[in-house]
Parts: sequence; C-alpha cells; structure tokens
Amino acid sequence: MKLLVAAALLASVVLPVPAAQAATTGSPADPNVKYFGRWNTSSASAYTSEWAGGYLVVGFTGTTLKLKQRRAIDFFVSIDGGPDVSYVNRSGTVDLTPNKLQPGRHTVRVSYRPIAGSYRGDAVFQGITLDAGATTFAPSVPSKIIEFVGDSITVGQRSSKQALTAYGWLTGEKLKAGHTQIAVGGACLHPAADGCLSMREGFLRTGLATNAPAWNFNRYRANAVVINLGTNDVGHNVSKEDFRSSYVTLLRRAREKYPTAAIFAMGSFRKRYLPETQAAVRTLNDGGDRNVHYVNTEGWINEATDTVDNVHPNDQGHRKIADRLAPIVGAKL
Repeated sequence: MKLLVAAALLASVVLPVPAAQAATTGSPADPNVKYFGRWNTSSASAYTSEWAGGYLVVGFTGTTLKLKQRRAIDFFVSIDGGPDVSYVNRSGTVDLTPNKLQPGRHTVRVSYRPIAGSYRGDAVFQGITLDAGATTFAPSVPSKIIEFVGDSITVGQRSSKQALTAYGWLTGEKLKAGHTQIAVGGACLHPAADGCLSMREGFLRTGLATNAPAWNFNRYRANAVVINLGTNDVGHNVSKEDFRSSYVTLLRRAREKYPTAAIFAMGSFRKRYLPETQAAVRTLNDGGDRNVHYVNTEGWINEATDTVDNVHPNDQGHRKIADRLAPIVGAKL
C-alpha cells in the first residue's frame, strides 16, 4: 500500500522544463560590425546607407544568421566569401541561413540596393540574430579604402547587380581594398540652375539630400579618391568654365579631407568636358599637389558592345573599365 501511495505522489509532481536559451542579437552599434561607405548612425538601433556601394561586414559564430530589416529593401549577402545572393523586397527578420552552416566562425557581407530613380527601398540595418550563445567577432578587413565619386555610371545602374557589378566595386575588389561609391543617378558636378544634384556639394554630405547632415570625415580616411563626372552637366547647361571651376573646388575639397590620398579625375566615357577636367587637374598640379592625376579613358569601352544604351556600361563594360583602372589606382596606393 505504501508503495502505491508513493508512486501516485511521484506521478503528480510536474518536473521543471529547462528554459530555452535566448538567441543572441547584435545591434548596429556592435563594434564588431565594420562599415564601408557613409552610414547615417544618428539612431543607435538603425543605421542607414544612402549612397551607392556602402556595405557592412561582421564575423559571427554558430550555425544560423538572421538579418533584421525595418521596411522592404533589395540587398545582397555573401557568407564566408561566397557568391553574392540576391534578396528582393525583404523586410522584418530575414533568414540568411535556411540551410544551417557548419559550426564555427563565419563572416557575412551585406550590401543594399542603391536608392535611385523610382526605387525607394529602405536601406536600414537593424542588426542580426544568431544562435543562442553565439557571438560576433571583428572580421579581417582591408586597411586601405577607395572612394569612387560619380553619377549613374559609377552607381552601376543598368548592370546586373548595380553597385556590385560597377567598375568601382570591381576595382576595389581587384585591389583587395575597402571601397564605396559616393554616387547617384543623374548627378552633375556643378550645382546647375535647374537643380541638378551637385556632387561638388554632395561629396561633403552623409546622404543624398541637399540638406543631409555633413559627413564626419574622421570616420575613415580614404587612401584614394576616383572621380568620374561630366556626363550629365551638358544636359543642364553647365558652361565649360563653371564645370572647370567646380572641378577645381571638388579636387581641393578631396585633398583637404584626405591629405595623403591619391586623387584621380577620370575623363568621361562620352568625352564631355575633357579639356576642362584636364585643366582642373593641372591647376592642382601647378599649385604643388602632384598626387592628383588625370585618367585618359578614351578607347576603354565600345558604346555598341559594352553599354546598355550607349551611356551606361553593361557588365562586360564595367569589367573592362575595372581592368584598365585597377593598375592605375593600384600603382599609387
């Protein structure tokens, strides 16, 4: 009888279930997340990338990785140096590892689609979620950084992966350097009377808007600046003298912000304002700055076979440009 009572008492006891271990979350402010390009960090919980070609890299342990997005955006993800995988119109918590990774240390790179034309995605990074007990770590990243300043050609518009298949991104990758494209479609160099966005002014800003916060150039120091402008100014009635004068201003601003950088002024592929671009470089050279260089791009691409519309390079055209540009920039890095 005593044994039966004891058994009944044991059966009525509810044993505690171990609590599930909470997933690890990493915020945008995690120092192990390394940012390339101009990110607006005014909100500690949501970092925003506005210019083309910005990206982030972070190391992590464990077998799963989720990306936290605010609203819908297209983006590309490369894990452990693998191919860039496209995610289209994703928002909320996005699972980047539907097939679990092997346990261990991994790295991820995330790049958002540039905001341009009619596209208005929400390029806002809100952090990552990892396995319970997993951690982030600082990844190995390049010590040198190249800024590419330009318009839709530098953005990579009309190429298959936009910024990722543009000559600037490809050049940076060839040189194993960090890189970013400070560029937007339709941009001019000179602040035209009809309101064309001026990269002479945009170069100083965190984002695209004319009233965007001033960029803090202490966040990183570019080792090289590559400028490709002039394609759009013609259509906005910018005079040759205004173009030359604005180019001198932009070159001087680049030198002020990056005292030791090599600065390159590319001749526009459509051969617009070439004498004025060369004259601006000579002005800096004559003033004693010998680390400003004109890049003659004549013959680099064929409009019939290397562009989509006689203006914007296709993937092949961008690869050809990068093949010619990388040795020129690399020689001065």
